[in-house]
Amino acid sequence: MAFMNVDIGLLFGALGGLLGVIGTRFYPPDIAYVLDAGYLASILDTLQMSFLGGMAGVALAIPLAWFSAWNVSPHRRVLFPLGRLGVISARAIHETIWTILFVSVLGFGMLAGVSALTMFCIGFAGKLFSDEIEAVDMGPVEAMRATGANSLQVFLFAVVPQVRVAFTGIAIYTWDVAFRAATVVGFFGGGGMGWYLKRNVQQLENLRVGAIILSIIAMVLVAEFISGWLRAAVNRAK
Repeated sequence: MAFMNVDIGLLFGALGGLLGVIGTRFYPPDIAYVLDAGYLASILDTLQMSFLGGMAGVALAIPLAWFSAWNVSPHRRVLFPLGRLGVISARAIHETIWTILFVSVLGFGMLAGVSALTMFCIGFAGKLFSDEIEAVDMGPVEAMRATGANSLQVFLFAVVPQVRVAFTGIAIYTWDVAFRAATVVGFFGGGGMGWYLKRNVQQLENLRVGAIILSIIAMVLVAEFISGWLRAAVNRAK
């Protein structure tokens, strides 16, 4: 810590100051605000945005993962580098930057938010899908190739049966991550709960901000519970 020039005393002092600020500025939270119909609708918007962005990202990530998996890529000279480039590019740019880019093109709203989450999920799920594909047993793959099957047939009948359960778990986890990212995306213009948070932060409505943050934490916990339950169900079905 000394090497990094970090003052532990200052760090703990800042933590105490942060708790003091929370207690004096954000308490008691304005719970009535987050029970308003408009805000409840924004929660639904956030759920829809995360679901659409997550599922679109997963759907687009699967072919990219297939292309970028060296062991089963249909064309290693062309599709492999293109698949890798697509996944790496989507992962390299943060969801906030994607949101700013899409807002500048599409304007404020859920379309920009869904588009940003889609790109984020392509990078997130594409990497995990590719790793799963590269870890498959090559025995069935070689057997299919020996029968004269084309690349698509090999993927559908030799690879997909091996990764189906893992892909389902990754898809569920991707939605979980997308829901958490949706609030940040909304803050930067994608709509939903994040837009309400930004508006009240700018207006210095601290009690409302406190209530919104609590509602976000509660929704993330619910999403975590649902995601964990679904992934456990998938694992039991193996």
